[in-house]
Amino acid sequence: MAPVHIRNVAKYFGTTHVLRGVDIDIADGQFAVLVGPSGCGKSTLLRMIAGLEETTMGAIEIGNKVVNTTSPKDRDVAMVFQNYALYPHMTVRQNMAFSLILAKRPRSEIARRVGEAADILGLSDLLERYPRQLSGGQRQRVAMGRAIVRKPQVFLFDEPLSNLDANLRVAMRTELKALHQRLKTTSVYVTHDQVEAMTMADQIVVMRDGAVEQRGKPLDVYDRPANAFVAAFIGSPAINLIPGVLRRTDGAVTVEIADGMAVQAPPTVAGADGQRIILGVRPEHVARATAGPLFARVVVVEPTGADTHVFCQFDGWSGAVDLTAVVRERLDFGVGQVIALRLDHDHLHVFDAQSGKSLWT
Repeated sequence: MAPVHIRNVAKYFGTTHVLRGVDIDIADGQFAVLVGPSGCGKSTLLRMIAGLEETTMGAIEIGNKVVNTTSPKDRDVAMVFQNYALYPHMTVRQNMAFSLILAKRPRSEIARRVGEAADILGLSDLLERYPRQLSGGQRQRVAMGRAIVRKPQVFLFDEPLSNLDANLRVAMRTELKALHQRLKTTSVYVTHDQVEAMTMADQIVVMRDGAVEQRGKPLDVYDRPANAFVAAFIGSPAINLIPGVLRRTDGAVTVEIADGMAVQAPPTVAGADGQRIILGVRPEHVARATAGPLFARVVVVEPTGADTHVFCQFDGWSGAVDLTAVVRERLDFGVGQVIALRLDHDHLHVFDAQSGKSLWT
């Protein structure tokens, strides 16, 4: 096991600036998840850690050793790919043993390591099968087993669950987390799925346009997003972002969100009177009320069993504003019905409208 340090790393493909001064510290044994929209540079960064892409500027350290010029085979990392990358003409046993055979390890050691990995992953009864005889989840476990037998310093995962159906993804997500808790090997995991990031990570790294927007513990990032982009990307259903104007009167702070509609804001929020802001409130912090302060028209009601998702709209300063509430009640609203809602004062976020940065102090 080893820590991984990314120091002011930049990457160009020709004149295209893909990564822009990325700094990340991943502690020994930590499970770090790089998350962000397609094209943000997260997979490129993972490939640079693996040595499959050259670093234009900056340094990558594995085990406190700079590996910029170290070949992939000498970095002591193991990578699990999205498409499994199994050899179709080899059995499960042969696929898992292949890297050890290339390293000319003793047969007894190869057999022991493959057997141990197969036991961990529930593959002992499948060792003589070929990849074509396996399900998607079984193939991904073989790919992970091939990485485990190498006993690397660092595991690298490049969207390993994206080819699986929804139910299998949830099951494999649980298996991966349990596997990490057992092996305690430093892991770097790339995904565009923020639910995977929230549920699996010790440290979550949110990226956009080749830069790190925020990193930290998942719930810290969820509760205190650094900007409106992070707030919108992390959380499902997505956070409500409502344009408004900050007002300060006799020590009280409010946010005007529409003509005649104002919401009390936390007194610790920064910003000047009259400043245009974006008010953020997560759907679970929007509740039904008897007398406002917010009135919205029901657009769609989605019962999910435990919760009910209520999608609404109201007329804001610049047109219709969408608002989502998640409530535990089984409500039966009609489309077009106007309902009163309140926002949880203790869980509001305020962002500058121009920069998107949080105005929390």
